[in-house]
Amino acid sequence: MNSTPLRLFIIRHGETKWSQTGRHTGGSDIPLTKRGEQEAREIGVRLRTVEFSKIFTSPLQRAKRTCELAEPDKAVTTDSDLSEWNYGDYEGKKSSDIRKDCPNWDLFRDGCPAGESPRQVAARADRIIVRLRLRVGNYALFTHGQFGAVLAMRWIGLPIADAEHFPLGTGSVSILAYASRHSDVPVVTRWNEPSRRSYDIGVYPREEIDNACEPQAIERWETDKSEITGVGTAATPMY
Repeated sequence: MNSTPLRLFIIRHGETKWSQTGRHTGGSDIPLTKRGEQEAREIGVRLRTVEFSKIFTSPLQRAKRTCELAEPDKAVTTDSDLSEWNYGDYEGKKSSDIRKDCPNWDLFRDGCPAGESPRQVAARADRIIVRLRLRVGNYALFTHGQFGAVLAMRWIGLPIADAEHFPLGTGSVSILAYASRHSDVPVVTRWNEPSRRSYDIGVYPREEIDNACEPQAIERWETDKSEITGVGTAATPMY
């Protein structure tokens, strides 16, 4: 019987042409770039020592392809609840362009016209958590940037609006679990670790966290709150 404590591996898909330029990508089925496929393979290298009880993926091809390349020949369950936010009228647009007409718009507070509201996206995240929270073992969830942030907020009980402070780069791996000495306390044990980045287990030095994303990616998030891409150095297993 598996007695491994529950760990949810939140894996964002690899780079696409739209994520390169910060365009909101919801239901548009954009394929991975060559770099995105390489990010997916590097995820597989980093996770090669992890035995997953089950692997889930969003039905969108950028997530499914990332899953195929990272975990080849594995049984996978497609779950529509892992799909990205439905951006409605804002599909394909950058946040900076949206704010030309709506200066105070915030995705995690306001949602999208003709798309999903924060409440609707949170409901999808809740369904996933309810299905998995009493299980044991490692579970892989191949998903998307904005939805992954919402999932983390619902896991630890923070307001959805706080998700803006939890960006996910393409090809990143994050882990949601329970505190080791307080098994009823949900925690974020790792966040937004790029596919080619390696950290020692434990507390991360400030300079390592600062270097986890390229300066231009950090600047784009702070000014535009658009998607950022994962970066790093060597693909090494760490879990």
